[in-house]
Amino acid sequence: MDNEPIDLGEDRTLLLVDDDEPFLKRLAKAMEKRGFSVETAGSVVAGKAIATARPSAYAVVDLRLEDGNGLDVVETLRERRPDSRIVVLTGYGAIATAVAAVKIGATDYLSKPADANDIVNALLQKGDELPPPPENPMSADRVRWEHIQRVYELCDRNVSETARRLNMHRRTLQRILAKRSPK
Repeated sequence: MDNEPIDLGEDRTLLLVDDDEPFLKRLAKAMEKRGFSVETAGSVVAGKAIATARPSAYAVVDLRLEDGNGLDVVETLRERRPDSRIVVLTGYGAIATAVAAVKIGATDYLSKPADANDIVNALLQKGDELPPPPENPMSADRVRWEHIQRVYELCDRNVSETARRLNMHRRTLQRILAKRSPK
């Protein structure tokens, strides 16, 4: 299922909402190769406007956007088109946000970085059937490193504040930040 078009039925419209422009462009190109008719948005406002004007059959929405929460886009799309299949993508994986996304109407919830095949599998899953596991999942060390990096960025690169929030000794955090990312 690499890049060949997939039988999506009549309506192949796909809304992609993400504020990471390089990722958004790569994903849009990959999804077009798989047979989707893609429309992109880089913010909650733009995503809601497209969802209201032209509700798509499929959507991939980032949870955290610069101007708000991607769940607002999910809600708008679900109101306008109850049968749409929506996958929420996030780099901030947490059980609470996964539950909130599914309650609002997301079909699935994937952590970044998710590749196009993982996203297509999640979009096209039937009923309660789970999609196959990812081909190349991140290692536990890499997931930990990604989490630490995100908290560090959210704390405006303040080592002491990041260490406090992660309940970690400041010197331990400094050693982790000085190393390269694990594979």
